[in-house]
Amino acid sequence: MSAAITVAAAGPEHLAGLEALFEAAGTPCYCRYYHFGGTNNEWLARCSDGQGENRREFAEALASGSDEARGLVALAPDATHVVGWLKVAPAAAVAKAYERRLYKGLPCFAGDRAGVFLIGCAVVHPAHRRRGVATALVAGAVELAPAWGARALEALPRRPREPVSDEELWTGPASAFTKNGFVEVHAFEPYPVLRRAL
Repeated sequence: MSAAITVAAAGPEHLAGLEALFEAAGTPCYCRYYHFGGTNNEWLARCSDGQGENRREFAEALASGSDEARGLVALAPDATHVVGWLKVAPAAAVAKAYERRLYKGLPCFAGDRAGVFLIGCAVVHPAHRRRGVATALVAGAVELAPAWGARALEALPRRPREPVSDEELWTGPASAFTKNGFVEVHAFEPYPVLRRAL
């Protein structure tokens, strides 16, 4: 792992660093996809032409402590530069994830969902990739999410058979979860469902 990376709950004090991270990673969504109510084409247009709106909504959610911006940051050794972000939100706050065709109505999502949180997305600065930052962020989620009321964490990673770009692993690499004790509760390649009880 990158030397002296620390993981902390994201707060308003991290906004400038998070904005710089999203910019460096070429991520115009500002982690707003799960909260956007329009069509896929409208979402693509918003990320192309209206990313300022995504940035504004993310900043407002972070400032207010909303579950829409709940997550963790990975901080560089200087403790000021944000080099990673992990969305960790109650399942109810990211219902859109579970309504997608691949996941809608799966038996593994049945039953009492109180206290289930989803690791919705992961962003790592290009200069810090393949150094264990995502794995450290997931470890941080396992440690910190119970204080937010989480009793289980779920993840929806992509597990490709062929090499893909880092950007295509926006829900986090599967290895970051398995290294932190997540187990497969639904097998569907290349999109398994992983869970970890807390």
